[in-house]
Amino acid sequence: MKEYSNKWRSSIKPKKQRKYLANAPLHTKRKIMSANLSTELRKEVSKRNIPVRKNDKVKIMRGKFKNKIAKVEKVLRKDYKLLLEGIMIEKKDGTKIKFPIHYSNVQIVELDLADKKRITKKDKITKKVK
Repeated sequence: MKEYSNKWRSSIKPKKQRKYLANAPLHTKRKIMSANLSTELRKEVSKRNIPVRKNDKVKIMRGKFKNKIAKVEKVLRKDYKLLLEGIMIEKKDGTKIKFPIHYSNVQIVELDLADKKRITKKDKITKKVK
């Protein structure tokens, strides 16, 4: 049986941090998988980070694909990874596969506002600021 506590806040020990992330339920992992917003979006939404969703446009900040902008194709919550459109690596046998990127290594450039709930949340946030 997995051990998980909602009362757990933080720990200095990496072992406990890894345990918390590994055993977190999927609805909590969604919240954990938040990425920084670009400076324009921060001003517009008045938030520093927002959970990453499918169809968001994202800029890769670290690694082999640094500074590339791509659309989120799939969010892998179990692995804390994102699959992005056009970000692929070539295997030794020549086949290309999608390269999973950790959510902390990306920055959201453009939000997907197709979901009505996401728009209302955004509207509520901007109304509070004004």
